Amino acid sequence: MSVAKVTVSIESEVLKQMDRLVKERVFTSRSQAFQAAVGEKLERLNKTRLARACELLDPIEEKKLAEVGVNFDLSEWPEY
Repeated sequence: MSVAKVTVSIESEVLKQMDRLVKERVFTSRSQAFQAAVGEKLERLNKTRLARACELLDPIEEKKLAEVGVNFDLSEWPEY
């Protein structure tokens, strides 16, 4: 995995908390703590974007699309 160095400004209290987590060996370094924090935030934002996109779907239209395949004979469905 390729990594890049960046410089960030962070509130001193947040940095103290991160340093405490490193000292308690929750993270091996500040870098790992920052990577975990940013990664988790990005993951949450991506989930939120998906939820907002789903809100734009028309439930009636989605039901129609889902029922398109239900109109054929159920004997054609594979047995599980």
